[in-house]
Amino acid sequence: MRRQFISSAISTVALFALAFLPASAADVAAGKARAQVCAGCHGENGISQTENIPSLAGQPDQFLQWQLVFFRAGSRKNEQMQPIVEEITNEDIRNLGAYFSSLTPPKGAEDGDPDLSKKGAQVAAGRRCASCHTDSYAGTKGVARLAGQREEYLVKALHDYKAGQRIGGGVAAMADVAYHMSDEEITAVSHYLAHFK
Repeated sequence: MRRQFISSAISTVALFALAFLPASAADVAAGKARAQVCAGCHGENGISQTENIPSLAGQPDQFLQWQLVFFRAGSRKNEQMQPIVEEITNEDIRNLGAYFSSLTPPKGAEDGDPDLSKKGAQVAAGRRCASCHTDSYAGTKGVARLAGQREEYLVKALHDYKAGQRIGGGVAAMADVAYHMSDEEITAVSHYLAHFK
């Protein structure tokens, strides 16, 4: 618990430091050039084709920036991300956020299990997912886009929140929501959101 608090405090300080730096206009072209290293996992144009790797296209700019700061500060951990984020500057973070948020988000695939989506819609309504992620699940500001995201990644993220393994912005709200969800609810809501149109 103490480690989680310290990690959260470091992330908060890092965010404030980023917020109070002199802001230069983000350069989408520079973000695109910097994002070439991201394509190997997150896919061309930010649409992942790799299991358990999220699509970044169309994610809110601020959300993307925060996640990169959390990774760089070490409060979010991922073996593949660590060597990359250790070398990015605040300017890179602004440019990457602008670039990925400018891309067309992934579209939900054809729903092969509408009954599961119906259950997932009930879970999303009951857990009030739209109150933060918006009615279209497109996210806003520091809140992630869920619509069209990879289904197995959504399952993984919810299980990570439930187990207290994922730290970062909104962690208290997400941990509280996920902690009370059954495996069946997690499966259903992830299916619903991945196929949401």
